[in-house]
Amino acid sequence: MIFRAKAPLRLSFCGGGTDVLPYLADHGGCVLSTTIDHFAYASLRTHQEPTITVKSLDYDATIQHNMVDQPLPYDGNLDLVKAVLNRLHLPEIVGHEDGIDIFLHSDAPPGSGLGSSSTLVVALIGLLKERHHLTLTNYEIADLAYQIERVDMSLKGGKQDHYAAAFGGFNFIEFHKDSTIVNPLRIAPDVLNELQYNLLLCYTGATRMSANIIDKQVQNVLAQNADVLSAMEQLKQITLSLKNALLRGQLDDFGHLLHQAWLNKKQMADTISNPHIDELYEAAIQQGALGGKITGAGGGGYMFFYCPFESKHKIAQALTQQGAQVVDFAFDAHGLQTWAVRSEI
Repeated sequence: MIFRAKAPLRLSFCGGGTDVLPYLADHGGCVLSTTIDHFAYASLRTHQEPTITVKSLDYDATIQHNMVDQPLPYDGNLDLVKAVLNRLHLPEIVGHEDGIDIFLHSDAPPGSGLGSSSTLVVALIGLLKERHHLTLTNYEIADLAYQIERVDMSLKGGKQDHYAAAFGGFNFIEFHKDSTIVNPLRIAPDVLNELQYNLLLCYTGATRMSANIIDKQVQNVLAQNADVLSAMEQLKQITLSLKNALLRGQLDDFGHLLHQAWLNKKQMADTISNPHIDELYEAAIQQGALGGKITGAGGGGYMFFYCPFESKHKIAQALTQQGAQVVDFAFDAHGLQTWAVRSEI
């Protein structure tokens, strides 16, 4: 048998950063996001040889472990993948010692700002859930992915990506010290169509290490930087306003609020933007974009803009001239999906 899983990448409209400790524990956070038709994929094939093999197209890396009854050692090569396997594939958990081959790839590179690393963890958990008939809810999958990435492996970041990937669709996600609540949004189809028509997604031409940016943000929070804390509180209020604008179909307001969100997000750490990002943003605004922002922690990856339809082609041209690459996308309402097929081999 071959088992497969895919989980969608996400666009975060506002609130990113308020889902990161210690701010989350002290003040609570919220994020408005949606998933798109770009995915992280995982496939698994069983065999009788006592080996575990993992191939990652994104990192051009392979690992092989010859003892299926022992944890995989951490050595800097696909350690996050090993952490998932160490949690969910030990024989005492799954009840057998079959060998497995796993193949992983994503529609966006690591460091893209679309949540690709966390989404891949969700997809891999879903894959092992399907293989081993584990009874995990979407909340449990998201929390497990968060625990593996942020606690087991001590990788810096927030919570939003795991929940977006597990649940899918448009969500207003509330983060509290001891709980997370995913609120699916019922948005009119014509509003969704118009929003997608007017949004423009582009790749800035460079990925980034989000951990360094998040470290700076965390330091600012720990230092009780008044400007940073004020900006983060404003971001939460803008997130609520963006949600309401979507539900009411007030898309021009939505675009203007994205601009306010970007101005406040840049206050959280001086590494969130850079001259190239500022140039791209200014070029889009000059050609008529109402607002936009980086899709993740900042520093590079993908950006998106809300564009009046008569200006969208001019904005795309201006961004291309600045070295960005416009990327087609569509909203995707599904979260994590898993399935099994019979091998033809």
